[in-house]
Amino acid sequence: MSETVRHTGFVPLPPLIYLAALVVSIVLGVFVPPPWIGGILADILLAFGWIAIVAALALWFSAVRTMRRAGTTLNPKGTPEHLLTGGPFAVSRNPIYLAATLLMIGIALVTANVWTLLMAFVAAFLTGKLAVEHEEKILTQRFGKKYRDYTKRVRRWI
Repeated sequence: MSETVRHTGFVPLPPLIYLAALVVSIVLGVFVPPPWIGGILADILLAFGWIAIVAALALWFSAVRTMRRAGTTLNPKGTPEHLLTGGPFAVSRNPIYLAATLLMIGIALVTANVWTLLMAFVAAFLTGKLAVEHEEKILTQRFGKKYRDYTKRVRRWI
């Protein structure tokens, strides 16, 4: 394990990326209202939206609890103390970001705002490029082969 971990360049906080995406989707929804499906399909999408929101919250709480129990940082710019590979981290290397994306998808379905659905994918892409890639470099520096082996077993998102 390397003790020297270098944080370089600007890395935006992922919650701010998702918050900005949500604000943009709301503004777009107000000024350019999208068409949406009505009838029974709307009710089905509403139900799936609530399921997605509940699943996102459960995933988020599970990941945060796992990180706190391990005594590692929740700060995306912090230096991780431990490589987490169990719990939600056995399914996704980024369960908190996955939860944020799933939450936005759920909100999109519940509010019938297709802009929120589109912005969920934009936020996930930006988080991947601006934060996850940086975090992966830090994890590789810190944990080396152990982290590389983990990336071969567990996907970045799902």
